[in-house]
Amino acid sequence: MIVWIGYTIHKQQKSSEDFLLAGRSMPAWIAGLAFCAANLGATEILGMAANGAQIGMPTIHYYLIGAIPGMVFLGIFMMPFYYGSGVRSVPEFMRKRFGKGAQLIVSLCFAVSTILQAGINLYAMALILQAMLGWSQWTAIILSALFVLAYITLGGLTSAIYNEVMQFFVIVAALIPVTIVGLHQVGGWSGLTAKLGSMQDWSGSIHAWAGTGFGNVTNPVGGDWFSILMGLGFVLGFGYWTTNFTEVQRAFAAKSMTAARMTPIIGAIPKMLIWLIIIIPGLVAAATVGNLFAGDHPVLQYNEAIPYLFKMYLPNGVLGVAITGMMASFMAGMAANVSSFNTVVVYDLVQDYIKPGEKDSYYLKLGRWITFAGIVISVGTAWIASQFGNIMTYLQTLFSFFNAPLFAVFILGLVWKRVSNVAGTVAYVAGIIAPLVTYILYLRSVAEGNPIFGSATAETWYGAIISLFATWIVAAVLTPFTKSKTDEELEGLTFVTGGMKYFKAAKNEELEDAKRAAKGVKDTALVRVPWFKKPAVLGTVIFILGLVFYIPFF
Repeated sequence: MIVWIGYTIHKQQKSSEDFLLAGRSMPAWIAGLAFCAANLGATEILGMAANGAQIGMPTIHYYLIGAIPGMVFLGIFMMPFYYGSGVRSVPEFMRKRFGKGAQLIVSLCFAVSTILQAGINLYAMALILQAMLGWSQWTAIILSALFVLAYITLGGLTSAIYNEVMQFFVIVAALIPVTIVGLHQVGGWSGLTAKLGSMQDWSGSIHAWAGTGFGNVTNPVGGDWFSILMGLGFVLGFGYWTTNFTEVQRAFAAKSMTAARMTPIIGAIPKMLIWLIIIIPGLVAAATVGNLFAGDHPVLQYNEAIPYLFKMYLPNGVLGVAITGMMASFMAGMAANVSSFNTVVVYDLVQDYIKPGEKDSYYLKLGRWITFAGIVISVGTAWIASQFGNIMTYLQTLFSFFNAPLFAVFILGLVWKRVSNVAGTVAYVAGIIAPLVTYILYLRSVAEGNPIFGSATAETWYGAIISLFATWIVAAVLTPFTKSKTDEELEGLTFVTGGMKYFKAAKNEELEDAKRAAKGVKDTALVRVPWFKKPAVLGTVIFILGLVFYIPFF
């Protein structure tokens, strides 16, 4: 089916923008579901279920603090700048704000980061096919990569987005049965919590915020409330959802400013609920086969929690749906990685630095070749992912290296017009080095038996905080000694140099859309935009609802 969709869309790819940005023609609901599905890869499912089995309900922080606020912030505040300025990628916005040096470094770092993430998705898929069908990991990796190569090379981003919408529903159909059956087997939610509470060898918790006070860090994550709110919620959460082009690209493909703003907000609705069918199976795995994860030589890795439950509880027919759903999740995640990788390489590296001024047909053809190259390299990076017992911790480490400093310099550039090109670029590099040094020091402290952080996960949160402050401090120190851009050069690139015009334009567009939809109304001056079509209002409602979900697990 996915290859057929790619084939049918193939003939519509007339330009590089059609192939790399879906012709900027997607309605909000399609782009929104694709926005959510692009993140709902095998990495997310295996990794978060592994966290559920290992640390329990504190995993919910990744959704309600680490995702929802950032998605809402992107829709309300960031998309007007992205879409209004007419850029085709996040690195291109960095070029407009901080110059070519910043664009080049950000593009290279993003290319490396996203291809490493694609390798994680490939490895995750290999784990599933190995566990379910008995295939060798390399057979599963290569065969899976060929399917993604086929439909992305044929249909580009349009194919990826349409397939992600279909894959979203298949993924949900795969996870709901194992959640229901698993809960039933352990006696419902009360039986599950009772079982976990009686397990002395389980290091997790059914309470999200317990043991997070300063000087009293007893939660299984090893982080206090400051590292959760600041490190995960602000730096990593906002950094991932607002500057990671793998996600933002779906909003770039929207057909209008309003659709672009609504894309992440619509995506936040299922994201606010999807943890129910990811974390709970992880808890069920801990309650039923927790002994298999324990000891110096465990029978199972935490990454295998979901596949093992599939084999335990699902009959063959439903098991087939589950395997299909996991394949869909893998393809959604990897397609998102590859489709953003080829866009940045073609537009931000080749077109701007290596082969500028070529015909558009050249960049269209090149986009397909870059897709092929990206998938081949991803096969190699899958081996790196296989060296980590918990792939979600590995992924968060990558985010602390690359996303945290990009967000730090990005947000500083929007609110402080004085930051110069040199200061922003050097600060970004410093923001990469700082968490890398922190990670090395943490590994050394673990080897010496005296870890400086409570866990590898806590290290990524503190590493992100350190990256943020290192970036800001270096930028603040260098800015007075370097030349800044004029207000004319920064027109529309900061809040104080014309950036507010995008918000006014967005508001006018919302009203015009409401007037066109109000058929039969004679006096259009009386037309008002419904609250659920206002990104700011709907986003605020979703943000509040996300916080409400914390209450049962506080």
